[in-house]
Amino acid sequence: LGVFVLLGALSAAGEVFLANVGGKVTLNCGVNSYRNSLTWHHGNDFLHSIYQRGFPRKGSVELAQRSVVRQTNLEISSVRETDAGQFTCSADWTRHEHSLLVFSVSVSVTPSAVLKLCDEATLHCEVKHLLKGCEVKWKSPNADSPEWPSTVQLKSVTSSHNGTWECIITCDGKQLSKSITIKANTRVHGMKAHVYICGTADDCPLGLSCWMWIAMGVCCQFGMFLIVCVTVLCKCMSGRMVCEERRSSSIYV
Repeated sequence: LGVFVLLGALSAAGEVFLANVGGKVTLNCGVNSYRNSLTWHHGNDFLHSIYQRGFPRKGSVELAQRSVVRQTNLEISSVRETDAGQFTCSADWTRHEHSLLVFSVSVSVTPSAVLKLCDEATLHCEVKHLLKGCEVKWKSPNADSPEWPSTVQLKSVTSSHNGTWECIITCDGKQLSKSITIKANTRVHGMKAHVYICGTADDCPLGLSCWMWIAMGVCCQFGMFLIVCVTVLCKCMSGRMVCEERRSSSIYV
């Protein structure tokens, strides 16, 4: 009975870590130092062992080649779905059991991340291998805006939607995020006048009311029409003057 009590006391509670496929994750051992040796296992697979006296050893499994021990922590690069599972860090005589949850997170914007003001857009956050109890939400760049579900429907893009949106996965109090940047185009190119008609004045560029933009567009069109009319009239008048000069010259002859 004394042996079982001792073993239980030497097993410390572990943590849950989250990682995205293709990313990087660092698993904390749970100790800052050790006297004799430090060993990392993934399930039953040996990964690394570090000794205060002697040379470090590395396992033969593929995960051992993509990981490295920094101080007491295990750093994994190019995370794969097969990396999920239980990890054990043994510092001297103390075992620390940890769990790694691996997700495949992809974020996208329909039709694209570069939009025009007043356009409709949809933000998608797809998470594979999502476990029960985990939560997926979008966080907008606007600090005053509430959190959104995994799919966000923007009926009318405004300047407040500009910036970096974060898809946040929360499991067991830990968070994993992936971001995408939205840019609403407000520039005027060349001599083209872009008229935006939205539901409210705040949805239009430069903070002007939509009726003001409509009036400006109508004025531009009317101005171009006047220029064309004046040009045609000038050509007609010059043509008449040439004809009259020819007639007068023929009479004198």
